[in-house]
Amino acid sequence: MAIPPALSRKIFVQGAAAASTLGFPAFIRARGEAAETLTIGQIWDLTGIFGDVAENGRRGATIALDWWNQRGGPMGRRVVTVVEDDQNNPGVAVEKARKLVNQDRAAALLGTVSSAAALSASSAASALGVLFMAGGHADSISGKSCRWNTFQIPQTTWQLTHATGFSFAKLLGKRWYLITPDYAFGHSLAAGYQDVVGKVGGQIIENDLTPLGTSDFSPYLTKVQAKRPDCLVLLVQGADWVNCIKQASAFGITEKIPICGPFAELESIWALPHNLRTGYWGTDWYYKGDLVLGAGNTLAERFAKEHRQRYTIPPTAESCFGFIAMDRLLWAIDQAKSTDAVKLAKALEGARFQSLWAGESYFRPVNHALVWPMWFGKLRPEGTPGDPYDVFEIIDRQPASSTMVPDAAASRVCHFAWPS
Repeated sequence: MAIPPALSRKIFVQGAAAASTLGFPAFIRARGEAAETLTIGQIWDLTGIFGDVAENGRRGATIALDWWNQRGGPMGRRVVTVVEDDQNNPGVAVEKARKLVNQDRAAALLGTVSSAAALSASSAASALGVLFMAGGHADSISGKSCRWNTFQIPQTTWQLTHATGFSFAKLLGKRWYLITPDYAFGHSLAAGYQDVVGKVGGQIIENDLTPLGTSDFSPYLTKVQAKRPDCLVLLVQGADWVNCIKQASAFGITEKIPICGPFAELESIWALPHNLRTGYWGTDWYYKGDLVLGAGNTLAERFAKEHRQRYTIPPTAESCFGFIAMDRLLWAIDQAKSTDAVKLAKALEGARFQSLWAGESYFRPVNHALVWPMWFGKLRPEGTPGDPYDVFEIIDRQPASSTMVPDAAASRVCHFAWPS
């Protein structure tokens, strides 16, 4: 089932028309603030293997921004946004961050799918003195490369692996073959699964590192057939994930060896033929079901309904990331009554909130990682009656307390250097 064509990949300014009818008073101009506006900069990997995923992150952020403007905006000011494409390139992400702050006068930044881009944008935002709401799962974003100005939205790779690895061992076996993307995110995932294997008495019999954008997985899949693992753990994502599964099916592997992984993106699942939608996967978030949303979660229900009305598809996990990044950022501005990055960071640290999932969440003061659950399920190829997009059967929920490293361990890795 094809995803509708992405909207413009160029600069995208949102919200001014709706806000113009609200009659906001003028105020003193500061960085990120035209006479009646606040500007938020977004950096997304809109071209390349993460393009469809990033587009949904941008969509989720757009909904959050529009809802704030409909309520009158943070501090009573309308919000506009400028979106830039980092082209899945860490160096370009730095250039875009500088452009958004120095030229577009963005008061804060959010975005990225790629962990490498998130790390470089985090560094640039710190040098520029602005807050950054980061995508990317790599442990280092809130670990050894943590920064006072950066708040990590997605679950860390440690959480992804520890929320799923024990289930793999129980359901599928303990001899694993890993196909891993050769960059920070993939390396962190492999390290997390190595820790799980050590605890369950298993074995990673091979860990093949693959370049981003790999089109031919046959050299690795031939080895998988020869090694005959209990399961094939796919750590590649986006278009690489789709290509790998298609080729694994062509080799006959999907019929003989269970496939699993830390998470599967709906954008990638929907791009597969029904007969290739198979395996056991973690998921960062899902758009329906009490096990994820809780009973009577009107905010999540409204978000899912509006996302479908605007874009014809349900929201994905990346839609959720974008929504949370924009919503919490604008909440912090409204709470602090300021766009000063230090004041925003202090407002966000430890502040409890409820959102698109069941239960209370917050950003850990020790490392600025978001504390929230992780879910696990299996794919159902045809979806459900009346909803062909509903391809995940959620079978388990892991609370953050069982998957995140303790505060004491996190504090030994993350050391903030706050501005003097």
